[in-house]
Amino acid sequence: MNTRRRFLQQSSAFLASSVLAPRFLSAQSFTSRPVGIQLFTFFGKFDQDVKGNLQKIAELGYTEIESAFSMLPGFYGMKGKEFMALNKDLGLNWVSHHVVGAPLKPRPGMDMSRFPKMINLRDDAQQAVDNAAEAGVKYLVCANTPIETKDEVSASVASIYKAAELAKKAGLTFCYHNHDAEFKLVDGQKAFDVFASQIPADLLKFELDLGWASKAGVDPVELFKQHPGRFPLCHIKDFDSEFKNILPVGEGVINYKRIFDAAKSGGLEHFFVEHDFPKDAFESLRISKKALDAIL
Repeated sequence: MNTRRRFLQQSSAFLASSVLAPRFLSAQSFTSRPVGIQLFTFFGKFDQDVKGNLQKIAELGYTEIESAFSMLPGFYGMKGKEFMALNKDLGLNWVSHHVVGAPLKPRPGMDMSRFPKMINLRDDAQQAVDNAAEAGVKYLVCANTPIETKDEVSASVASIYKAAELAKKAGLTFCYHNHDAEFKLVDGQKAFDVFASQIPADLLKFELDLGWASKAGVDPVELFKQHPGRFPLCHIKDFDSEFKNILPVGEGVINYKRIFDAAKSGGLEHFFVEHDFPKDAFESLRISKKALDAIL
């Protein structure tokens, strides 16, 4: 299965009461908040018609945008202020931007020459911060970082700490976005716990990917209790019962009602639907939006 985790080289069931049964969000906890999308959902296709795709996103009823890596320079071939203006013209709020923590590790057969230079926090932290600040987004998010060994985790702590300090000085809130790997033991510790404990909460917040956390067997509600107010952003996706395939929201097993009933304790403010490498991105987003609207 293709996933962003594999693409970026990042590499039990979730509590029954959280995974099974009701799947939708309560009107009180979610629907009063704007629903956005993570543009990685369109990876490789969004660049082909940036304005047209944004228009379709708005027509589906989504109101917020989170950007990611593009095959075009800058932000989908535009300067930050241009992309911000385009979103505003379409009634969309561009909230946050993803950047990788370190250069990609090429996979066998991957031709890196066809990829433009990818800004990363290890080598380009100041540039990443400057680009985001100039664009006017509120959040800069580390999409992932090498954490397969203890040394990699330590190096990632250093690069994230530095980037988070720079972001704070620039008036940005810095977040880390998880996959399932952050909750796996590496030399007796989980990378998520290391990041949360070694980087102060005033520097580092989290964008909790609720789908990947659930796949890892982690209860998001318990994370909210352990780190109250530290999750201003989240990703929403669904999985099949074996947690092998990503599905549109509402077609899988994750109990989002329970999670979002606890949203306030986690500090959740922005909710982004994401579907890694869907067969039809707009159809997936339509289904997800319908599922979220069903409880209105």
